[in-house]
Amino acid sequence: MFPEDIQAAAENVVRAAIKAGVLIATAESCTGGLVSGALTAVAGSSAALDRGFITYSNEAKAELLGVSEGLLAQFGAVSEPVARAMALGAVDRSRAAASVSITGVAGPGGGSLEKPVGLVHFAAVGPRGGVVHVERQFGEIGREAVRLESVRVALALLMDAVSA
Repeated sequence: MFPEDIQAAAENVVRAAIKAGVLIATAESCTGGLVSGALTAVAGSSAALDRGFITYSNEAKAELLGVSEGLLAQFGAVSEPVARAMALGAVDRSRAAASVSITGVAGPGGGSLEKPVGLVHFAAVGPRGGVVHVERQFGEIGREAVRLESVRVALALLMDAVSA
């Protein structure tokens, strides 16, 4: 279902989380559940994945993850502050100790000069606290490619979060 590198990364994350005794939650916008899908494609992932939040709309980000409407209004959904709030909200509203969030503009439309197509913000939280933020500008490589590249980045961040 997923490219081999994504399957391998997901397997590594699941194994590392189980070994560390850490549950994971995902908070996804532009990837629409692909990170959770990659993780749940791994046999035994129920020992590592608590839940996935698909929060495509601003309302969902606010209702499900507790992202403040003021933050969304001030910075927009595709921003570092919102990515950070999403990751923290996923941990706060689950049994997980680690999370990753993804929010971006996959395209082909929806971009602007300030937030072009291909811009994606990520954040991850590990069991020892602290939030790591990563911003990527993938460019106009196509919707599917932006989403798959985002899954790769998210899984790498999760690996770092559960291994730290």
